[in-house]
Amino acid sequence: MVMNRRDLLKFLGISTGTAILTQGTKALSSPLMVTAQSKDKVKQIIQGSQSFKFTPIKLPIPLTIENLSDEQQQLAYKTYEVIDDVVLPEGFTYDVIAQWGDKVGDSRFGYNNDYLSFVETKPNEGFLTINFEYISGKTWRETYEKVIGKSLPFEEVKAIADQNEGTVNAFELEKNDPLKAKIEAIASEALIDQGMGVISLRKNAQGQWQRTYSEADRRITGISGLDDGRHLKATGPGIKIFEKKNKLGYEDGLDSKIIGTFQNCAGGTTPWGTVLSAEENIQDQVPEPVMADGSSLHPSVTPFVMDGKDLDGRGNVFGLAGNKYGWMVEVDPSDKNDYGTKHTWLGRYRHEAVAFRAEKGKKLAVYSGCDRRGGHVYKFVSDKNIIDPKDKQNSRLMESGMLYGAVFNADGTGKWVPLTPDTTIDPVLPSEVQGGLVTLPNSDRQAGGMIKVTDDQEIIPFKDKFKTLGDLYIGTPDEKQGAILIDAHFAANAAGITCTARPEDTEIGEDGTLYVTFTSGTPGGDGGPDKGVFRGPDGEMNYEYGWIMKIMEDKDDPASMSFRWDILATGGEPALGGMGFSNPDNLMFDSKGDLWMVTDMSTSGHNKEIKDRMKDGEPVSTKSLVGIFGNNTVWYLPLQGENKGMAFPFAIGPMEVEMTGPWLTEDEQTLFLAVQHPGEAYGTRQNMASEVREFSLLTTSGNEFIQTRTVPLGSNWPSKQLNDPPRPAVIAVRSVKE
Repeated sequence: MVMNRRDLLKFLGISTGTAILTQGTKALSSPLMVTAQSKDKVKQIIQGSQSFKFTPIKLPIPLTIENLSDEQQQLAYKTYEVIDDVVLPEGFTYDVIAQWGDKVGDSRFGYNNDYLSFVETKPNEGFLTINFEYISGKTWRETYEKVIGKSLPFEEVKAIADQNEGTVNAFELEKNDPLKAKIEAIASEALIDQGMGVISLRKNAQGQWQRTYSEADRRITGISGLDDGRHLKATGPGIKIFEKKNKLGYEDGLDSKIIGTFQNCAGGTTPWGTVLSAEENIQDQVPEPVMADGSSLHPSVTPFVMDGKDLDGRGNVFGLAGNKYGWMVEVDPSDKNDYGTKHTWLGRYRHEAVAFRAEKGKKLAVYSGCDRRGGHVYKFVSDKNIIDPKDKQNSRLMESGMLYGAVFNADGTGKWVPLTPDTTIDPVLPSEVQGGLVTLPNSDRQAGGMIKVTDDQEIIPFKDKFKTLGDLYIGTPDEKQGAILIDAHFAANAAGITCTARPEDTEIGEDGTLYVTFTSGTPGGDGGPDKGVFRGPDGEMNYEYGWIMKIMEDKDDPASMSFRWDILATGGEPALGGMGFSNPDNLMFDSKGDLWMVTDMSTSGHNKEIKDRMKDGEPVSTKSLVGIFGNNTVWYLPLQGENKGMAFPFAIGPMEVEMTGPWLTEDEQTLFLAVQHPGEAYGTRQNMASEVREFSLLTTSGNEFIQTRTVPLGSNWPSKQLNDPPRPAVIAVRSVKE
């Protein structure tokens, strides 16, 4: 089912001669839209939503939508300057709503804001819920004192950590050890900057959103409950493991109470007005694999880390139990006393995003993906039916049901396989995935944890020893079910659930179609995607640029056990079958049913110089070419009308950021965006420093030429003042009314 741009146009019923832009009644001028027939600027406008009419911005690479000849492209893109700001189409501006360090309740606005959800309580007023995913260790340390206004013993702790390759097993230190107190101080401040936040907003007469500081404004941090009694709760079979006595592994002594939430990446909003937050890369802070009874490995497995780049393992010093993280966390933003519930029936893995299909008289279906190389797509189906999709009692439906993993067939069909004790062991084979690596529950069940398998022959004794998932886990039937959910990713590999290409977002269209972004097809240390499903436009393996997939449940039934799938859009260079973007991430639907999308190119690849597309006589990898795309971007992808099948760039982020959490208000006058980790690589931009780099680009017809690009080193966003520290922030984008 590999689909390039030409195939996509055919799939959507568009001829290659169809007009690619609609003519607006009042256009915005743009340096981008120049036709091949004329050198004069053509004022053309995209009707993106009710208010977001825009002229696409100019990116670092040529796009098909420009209709430029090769000669015009080479002239227009011979040089390019990257800007350390949010670049928007003419006629648009943005306001900073909140930034790292601002007051929120009795705490502060956290770091690296990600998913956003705006639940309106009345016209032009409501609650904005924000995820705070992680801290950028090096930049956070360098800017902490200037932004927060107090100091931490960074240098003292780092000097000691350096003696042991950057790590300290702080959990084992004596309670009165001064080093332990210093690590606790650093770890607690860093965990405060993760989790979730709720802030109240109101729009003024000028169209700007302002904070109202209501009683419901609050933070749910990585240490909520540690000293303040604000523990998080849990539902479902996982509780059986949390409360189990005589565990094989680590006991935190809290039963089903949970301290905090962290690594909160994407999320989703229910039709009844609650918000679910996805705990993703929890392995950075606590142990991810578990024992055969679902209990945690010892905190010493993931020590405190402080080196030149990272500041992780922060659960170690507090003795956090790893099996209590990696869940979906539900919060009612309007309830000031709600500090979060983790629904264990939704499974524990590196969650990224969640989508709800809630239809009257049908089962509730909840979709999510595991954002790792070789991660899976999952669906939870409730036992009971929905009566009223707007009823807040629907949250109870997530307390009983079944979790399924998706098996994709190369012919565009698929099925859902339940993760139950009765499910047959049929592991994914290393030969089936790109990179040749599969992770499975450790066959030594007394030792627990997981193993990495690189040879199909290693699977034979595993299948001989274990016949069902229940054979892998220890306890009563209910306890085994809880352990399977806690160990969901490794159990799914053992059950043969398809390994995919980093599923990052799941969104439901009005017709019930599920849209999934697969961000990167490159394999890695966790595994890789299925060879038969995830390939580039010409069948390439290790295709870095990503895809957007459609999944249609058979018989249009949320509880169906089979589905069909198609590739809607493919990332990559236009000349090579891509649509001009790389690494698609969060999706959002507007009221017309069109998609908006943000990209997630890894910071290390931003504007990375590439002068030559060949190395040792072979083409370089797609991952080596990501730098040509510049900074991360925001895109509009119409799914109907004259422009369907095309992709139009709407915004570019500042230096070294990821633009996340797009959310349109109900009147579609405002687009909220989270600007994450500015200056993550180079830190604070000093004295407006930049450097010139060279890039080997392709025209849209495939002719190679060299671009000279000016790239700022670090960031001063959002203040944009000389030598100011970069700060993650949430912005509100709006059109400038004349």
